Amino acid sequence: MRLTTKGRYAVTAMLDLAIHYEKGAITLSDIAGRQGISLSYLEQLFARLRRKGLVTSTRGPGGGYRLATEPENIHVAEIVTAINETVDATRCGGEKNCDKEGRCLTHYLWEDLSTRIHEFLNNITLGDLVNQPNVQEVACRQEETKKKVALSSIRP
Repeated sequence: MRLTTKGRYAVTAMLDLAIHYEKGAITLSDIAGRQGISLSYLEQLFARLRRKGLVTSTRGPGGGYRLATEPENIHVAEIVTAINETVDATRCGGEKNCDKEGRCLTHYLWEDLSTRIHEFLNNITLGDLVNQPNVQEVACRQEETKKKVALSSIRP
């Protein structure tokens, strides 16, 4: 059982938007640069996130993406679900056919674990994550790195 890259990237990109929530619309290229995620991959993820109502988009100069609501109102589980991701620890993918036609000996254990993981993610909001000191520390480091890269590109 693992959260795929798609799920990790979606949560990371949404957290980036939450960190920059007060700045207005954020371009996907800014997120891609800060988080090291390919722009085309972000475009695919954000199309799903927009369809599910978690982000809004603005076209043109000054355009980009914003969270559809305040970071305190978006749960991590919503993000994972919005991109058609599940955190399922069962061997059968929840089909209950892990032992030929029925459930295996440990099916209920893994099913319970999956439920608890979902509950855990559903109890954490982007606002909770933004307010964690270690998240703020990483965000500051990323901003500093972005500034250094920008300065080095204009120096002769």
